[in-house]
Amino acid sequence: MGDKIKVLMVDDEEKFRATTEKILQRKGFDTVLAANGEEAIVKLNEQPDVVILDVKMPGMNGHQTLEEIKKRSPDVPVIMLTGHGALPSAKESLGKGAFDYLAKPCDINILAAKIEEACQHADDPTVYDEKRVMGVMVPFYEYTTVDGEQSVTEAIFKLKASFAIKISTSRLMETSHRSVLVMGAAGHVQGILAIRDLLELVLPSYLTAPKPSMAESIQYSPMFWQGMFVKEVKQKSEIRIKDAMSPAPMTIEGAASLMEAAYMMIKYNARRLVVELAGRVVGIIREQDLFFEMEKILREKYHDKINLKD
Repeated sequence: MGDKIKVLMVDDEEKFRATTEKILQRKGFDTVLAANGEEAIVKLNEQPDVVILDVKMPGMNGHQTLEEIKKRSPDVPVIMLTGHGALPSAKESLGKGAFDYLAKPCDINILAAKIEEACQHADDPTVYDEKRVMGVMVPFYEYTTVDGEQSVTEAIFKLKASFAIKISTSRLMETSHRSVLVMGAAGHVQGILAIRDLLELVLPSYLTAPKPSMAESIQYSPMFWQGMFVKEVKQKSEIRIKDAMSPAPMTIEGAASLMEAAYMMIKYNARRLVVELAGRVVGIIREQDLFFEMEKILREKYHDKINLKD
């Protein structure tokens, strides 16, 4: 590979190709453009270091083009691009040899980082390449967001809907989350509303107030709580999210190491961190994301030695 990374951009949208080419060139990449899968196969003769490939194209679609690229240049890493509505299709491409996938329109900083990561992996694919925070986070576009002025009811329905989507996939444990991000102006994270915040919200205020005298304490007994949960849920359903949320999670750079993320979570008792690139929110990394990465590392180490049961 030369001093500059050569990127083959394959997309049938002319405006997207042109815009992305200019931005990638400003970031120091050489670019080669193709308008469709057939043209991309020809442009492989220019020996790109990385291929950026749109999933949905007329003629040869992204999956067919990926298959042909892998036949002709099996070592060239391919990053798939797709619209938000076709993410499952892009994820399927990972099993067909794609290096990774991103949703359009994608953050150019994430795309640039993915290109560099793909090249590093291509240089030495036999060594387990420790990912950065950006490599294991939940992308921002996959996380449920709400406005602080909305009601708690709207937040609950949105969070429930996110679970319903994930239940239909085989990656439930890896992708579902137990909170929603509360967004402010200009993409600023105002706070977070987790299931624990909702449980605290429905507790009657007297249950968290200073303990009463012995003479009054009998009315605080659980034997008197029947029906209280339904009552409190209904009464507090219209409270604004910003009045029930927790403060925004701490931030971490997308290029930070996984050990830094683990350290911050333990030191500050944080279950999740907001991931930023160049000052923009690009995702969320949660404690379960680090757990699943631990499992993948060990599966990589022991896959030929032990029988791991699902």
